[in-house]
Amino acid sequence: MVVTAERPRTERSDGGRLEELFRVHAPEATRLAFLLTGERALAEDLVQDAFVKLLGRFRDLRNPDAFWWYLRRTIVNLSRSQFRRRKVERAWLATQRPEAAAPGPDLGERDRMRRALMTLRPEQRAAIVLRYYEDLSEADTAEALGIPIGTVKSTVSRGMDRLREELSRDA
Repeated sequence: MVVTAERPRTERSDGGRLEELFRVHAPEATRLAFLLTGERALAEDLVQDAFVKLLGRFRDLRNPDAFWWYLRRTIVNLSRSQFRRRKVERAWLATQRPEAAAPGPDLGERDRMRRALMTLRPEQRAAIVLRYYEDLSEADTAEALGIPIGTVKSTVSRGMDRLREELSRDA
C-alpha cells in the first residue's frame, strides 16, 4: 500500500515539472517552429509533438537542465520530417493534376522575408533560423542540427546567397 501511495505522488511531481517546462519553453519553441515552417498551426502541432516525444524520455534525460536543447533538436527534426513528407505528397500530386496558381500578392516586408525563407531547402532554413533568428553561435547551431561547424558555415552561406537572390527578384 505504501508503494502505491508513493507512485502517484512521483508521477504528479514529474507532471508538475513538465507543466512548468511547458510554460517556460512553449513560447520560444513555437517561435522557432514558426520560423522553420512559416505556418502558425503547424508550428503549434510540432511543439506539442515535441513535448509528447520528450515526455516519454523525461526521466531518461541525463541533464534535465538541458531540456531546451533537447526540445529545440526535436522541433528541428520534426520540421525536417514534415518537409520530407510534404515533398513526397507534392510529387504525387504533381502527377495527378496540374500546378496550382501562383501565391497571392506581397503583404509586407515580413511576409516577403518569410516567403523567401520558405524557398530555401529545409536544412538551409533551419541553419539560418537557428543562427540568426535564434542568435545561436555556429557551434551551438551545429550541435542543435547535429552537423559539423563547417557544414553550418557553408549551409548558412549558401542559404544567405539564395535569400539575397530571392529577395532581389521580389524587389
